[in-house]
Amino acid sequence: MMMSITREEAQALLQQMTTSESLLRHARTVELVMKAYAEKLGEDSQKWGITGLLHDADYQAYPEQHPKVIVGLLEERGETEMAHAISAHYTKWGVSYDTSLDKALIACDEITGFIVACAQVRPARLSGLEANSVQKKLKQKSFAASVDRDEVRLGAELFGVELKEHIAFIIQVLQQHQEELGLEPQLQGEA
Repeated sequence: MMMSITREEAQALLQQMTTSESLLRHARTVELVMKAYAEKLGEDSQKWGITGLLHDADYQAYPEQHPKVIVGLLEERGETEMAHAISAHYTKWGVSYDTSLDKALIACDEITGFIVACAQVRPARLSGLEANSVQKKLKQKSFAASVDRDEVRLGAELFGVELKEHIAFIIQVLQQHQEELGLEPQLQGEA
C-alpha cells in the first residue's frame, strides 16, 4: 500500500507542533535509528523513519493529549500502522504490540534519548562512546532521571534484541550523523 504521507509533509507536521530544539533532535534521532533498523530487517524504511520522526510530534503542543493528536492526524490520512505504533510507544498505555514497527518504536524511543544524553556530557560526544559505558550510566538513577529504565528494558525484550547490541547499533547509526545532530566531538577550548 502506498504511503499517503511524505517525509516532507511529516517534517512540516512536526514543526507545526514542535519548536523545542531538543524535541526536534529527539525526533530526528529516533527517525534515523528506526530507518536504519528497517533497512537492516528488510522493512519499509520510509514508513519506519516517518513513524520515528512523528512519534512525539504532539508532545510539546498537546502534552495532556499526547499521542492522541498525532495518532488522529495519521489515522485521518489512512496511516493506521504508523498511528498504532505511535499509540503504543509507552508500555503503560496498555496498547498491544502487533507488528515489528510497534516493537521497534518502543525499543528505540527511550534508549535513543538516553544515548544522546550520554553523548552530551562527554567532550568527545558520540565519538568513542561504547555500549558498556551507556549501560553503566543506565544503572545511575540520577543520570537522565526522566528516562524510564523499565521502558528501555521492556522495549529491547519486545523487539527481541539484546540490550548491549541494541545500544551499540544505535550509537553506530547516530555516529554517522553526529555533525547534523550537533553531537560531534568538541574541540579544546570550546564550551
